[in-house]
Amino acid sequence: MSLKDKVPPHNLDAEQATLGALLLDWDAVGVVLPYLRPERFYSIQNQKIFEALLSLYNKGTRGDLLTLQDELRTTGQLDAAGGPAYLSSLTDTVPTSANVEYYAKIIFDEYIRRELIKVSASIVSEAHDETIESRAALEEAQKRIFDLTDSKQTQSIKTMQEEIPKTIDIIQQLYHDKKDLNGVPSGLVDLDLMTTGFHPAELIIIGARPSIGKTALALTMAEYSAVVKKIPTAFFSLEMSDYQLMMRLFSMEGRIPSECLRTGRIKNDQFMRLQNAAGVLYDSPLYIVDTPNMKLLDLRALARRFRLQYNVQIIFIDYITLIQSENTLIPRHEQIAEISRSLKSLARELEIPIVVLSQVKRDAEGKPPTLADLRESGSIEQDADVIMFLHREREAEKTKEGERLPTIPTQLILAKQRNGPVGTLDIVYFPAYTKFENKAKESE
Repeated sequence: MSLKDKVPPHNLDAEQATLGALLLDWDAVGVVLPYLRPERFYSIQNQKIFEALLSLYNKGTRGDLLTLQDELRTTGQLDAAGGPAYLSSLTDTVPTSANVEYYAKIIFDEYIRRELIKVSASIVSEAHDETIESRAALEEAQKRIFDLTDSKQTQSIKTMQEEIPKTIDIIQQLYHDKKDLNGVPSGLVDLDLMTTGFHPAELIIIGARPSIGKTALALTMAEYSAVVKKIPTAFFSLEMSDYQLMMRLFSMEGRIPSECLRTGRIKNDQFMRLQNAAGVLYDSPLYIVDTPNMKLLDLRALARRFRLQYNVQIIFIDYITLIQSENTLIPRHEQIAEISRSLKSLARELEIPIVVLSQVKRDAEGKPPTLADLRESGSIEQDADVIMFLHREREAEKTKEGERLPTIPTQLILAKQRNGPVGTLDIVYFPAYTKFENKAKESE
């Protein structure tokens, strides 16, 4: 038998047992909802029946043979669902509802197998289509496989009956935990208090003029999440090499002036701190990508790989205008708009926060930046959940003698937060270590 003659994977016994169990025990609907939707049944009859049961569930009506028949008759689907005789036979196939979740998992597994066959056929078809760029076909293939792989994507349509208990459980958990943070922490105390951490599906933008410290701030946050909190973290550097990033990390972690590392003039006590920093960094779940001019398709594909392979919980991208759009024929501001929308979509797809650096317009020099100063495209402001700016007066960076200060007061302006307050925070920049700290640590 050839592959095309094979019957798609399915299990009619499990489908009938599941429907019969729901008619015996209506409370079991909540058990199977994480796995099942009407289209996940192989039999058209069973699809119609489950759709009617969901309709009753959403109305708050208890499902049994009489209410089910009435619902199907009202919608004109009774004959398509097999008629009264088939409905009556469902409860005969299962003596108890105790194993309903097991049956539902079987149906879901067979559905995934059928979808995998469809995706595979589509991938083969697109691979033979010379009008589709190979990178675009590969990115689309990875996205489809990821959608099947990620178990959290099993529910596309969500009802209030599903969402309310889940949300109440989360609120109760937060109440009992008494935690100030429920997202990925940045390490900057005042910022974390205002944001409660960076949350899944959020797009966070950090904007500043050149040489104010965008990369330093992002690397400070990444170092805290990966090294201190042991949270799997990915850092996409489209501007600096991995060597430059590692030099900064050694300087930050070992409290060794970056100038000493660049010149190799390291004292004995600094060498010991360097070794200790290497040990700490070696065990941290921090993953670095230093591809210049990375294409958007490649970035999305690699982000999915990090999520699947390393369970990365947060991604940093330095920075947005260095990402290359696939459509280079459209104006640059439209390309940036496309990249911004795509990164927001990626954050929602992977269910992790994505922190992206962005330059601000030259007009913002010498004054605190505002949302209107974001460079290239206004869509960044629209797509982002959180936008923050770094600002300091360049004249305040040096003493009267022209020497650079050991610590530089800096403002962190939280200009937009979709789900929280905004305001200006005071932090401190340590230029010797290219690192930001809480203001309280300045005395240290």
